[in-house]
Amino acid sequence: MKMQGNTILITGGGSGIGKALAHRFHDLGNRVIVAGRRKDVLQEAISGRPDMHAMTFDADSAAGVADFARQVTSEHPALNVLINNAGIMRLESLDRQRDLADAEATVATNLLGPIRLTDALVEHLGRQPDAALVNVTSGLAFVPLVAAPTYSATKAAMHSYTVALREALKDKIEVIELVPPAVQTDLTPGQSTRPGYLPLVDFIDEVMTLFQQQPTPREILVQRVAFQRQAEAEHRFDEAVATLNDMARKAREAQR
Repeated sequence: MKMQGNTILITGGGSGIGKALAHRFHDLGNRVIVAGRRKDVLQEAISGRPDMHAMTFDADSAAGVADFARQVTSEHPALNVLINNAGIMRLESLDRQRDLADAEATVATNLLGPIRLTDALVEHLGRQPDAALVNVTSGLAFVPLVAAPTYSATKAAMHSYTVALREALKDKIEVIELVPPAVQTDLTPGQSTRPGYLPLVDFIDEVMTLFQQQPTPREILVQRVAFQRQAEAEHRFDEAVATLNDMARKAREAQR
């Protein structure tokens, strides 16, 4: 992936990993568009940064995604990089019947959202030089968090979808998967200060070093996420499930 001179669209770019990526890519000399639901958060993300742009975007609406794609390509015809980062994470209990609103919202945002936006932009990206598509998944795609089963499932689905995209778009669009471990962000309440989670600045430092490797790795894997990514290949999957969920439970309890 080319590191300079791109026009990059980052969904969920107003906070957390999306915002950090937006600032780092902007620092390298790229035009960056951050998109999300909350205009005030997006405006704060671009404050004081020339050639950064903010656009509101609702990943849950099929018609809204199509309208957004038409608008962003009209206003930024040189758009050549899409980073599908927007996502939500909700804790759920599986041992009793429950309201499935959280599960349905998670599927809509984390899975249907990037599928719809990729579909809406794939032909435009395919006509651009140095086109790239980055899907942000999660270490939970490979070892699930029991307390967030639908989130884990959507990230596993996005991993599979990204593998298929890479093959389908070969020689047209470079397809990269960014796989975060547990990072200190506001994805869930208390997570930004949760003990044992990787500080956001450390995560982004390592991520940007990996992005600048030539050729760019197909999967951007910081060292911390190898425990999850390689668990099945190293024949320790059951142990990893138990260890990860025990660590996550203890980290949440330490904040109560």
